[in-house]
Amino acid sequence: MVDKLNDDIGEEKRLQLWEMMLKLRLVEKKAYDLFLQNLIKGTSHLALGQEAIAGAFGVALKQGDYTFCTYRGHAHTLARGSSIEGVLGELMGRQCGLMKGKGGSMHLTDVDKGVMGSYAIIGAHLTIANGTALASKYNKTNEVSVCFFGDGTTNIGAFHEALNMAKIWNLPIVFVCENNLYMEYTPIHEVTAVEHPAADRAGAYDLDKIIVDGNDADEMLRTAEKAISKARDGKGPSLIEAKTYRHSGHSRADPGKYRPDEEVKDWMENKDPIKNYRAKLLDFNINEKIISEIEEKIKDQVEKATEISMASPIPEIKEIYTDVWANGGSEWHN
Repeated sequence: MVDKLNDDIGEEKRLQLWEMMLKLRLVEKKAYDLFLQNLIKGTSHLALGQEAIAGAFGVALKQGDYTFCTYRGHAHTLARGSSIEGVLGELMGRQCGLMKGKGGSMHLTDVDKGVMGSYAIIGAHLTIANGTALASKYNKTNEVSVCFFGDGTTNIGAFHEALNMAKIWNLPIVFVCENNLYMEYTPIHEVTAVEHPAADRAGAYDLDKIIVDGNDADEMLRTAEKAISKARDGKGPSLIEAKTYRHSGHSRADPGKYRPDEEVKDWMENKDPIKNYRAKLLDFNINEKIISEIEEKIKDQVEKATEISMASPIPEIKEIYTDVWANGGSEWHN
């Protein structure tokens, strides 16, 4: 039973979260369809099943805040307000793409929205995220940086270096481990000495042990808001371990056969964040007509964005020479 009397989230924010998660789910499904049509080349890493994490932070963060994510970054980019056609266009290598087709699926970036890049090198972005957090603190501009990474990153040296530095310097940053139980093809528990790969290491850096059901959108939102407020108030970094599960393989080239059938079935049928959140909205007596209208609105947005992306031309060859270097001379430093 839901507690309607002591609800700290409310209908307006729940509908905002529902719309956000639904957008992430439908865009990822569209990306899958476009891949099967050979309109998206190479590979891609979908976040189907993990929408509650990106969705919650998308609702909780403010304009001007920064986010960093991995190659599984479509959802995190969209959650900050990047356009659907910008994301799908980039995946298809089109002129309308966020980076005019030069970044592709694994390198989505939209600085105007605070999306400071998707990083294909495991763990590379954690120390970079400390950079924007340090700048916010130094300039007293009050932005918060959030850095998302997978469970496999917790066994990379940069993970430990970044946590230590963030704590020593008391940086306004939130580290979020999206623990989907598998580091590519290997179960994380087979190669990690502790049960909770991120949270059980928090104490080594004098951080709280925070474990949350990453598929429970409400709990994810509460956890995100608390950590962001802590950072913005000058009380330092947080490390969150969000338990989740990807609905498909590691990438489009991976059938995911190494995962037990019963495990996959349980997560797909009983722990799907989209299906469960829709049911929760109804439990809170939110009008189903409103819920369905949002669904139709997002479907329409995705279809229109797909048409725009498919109609967008392949970039001209001259684009290869643009946006490839920055002036690092003295005038830039001054």
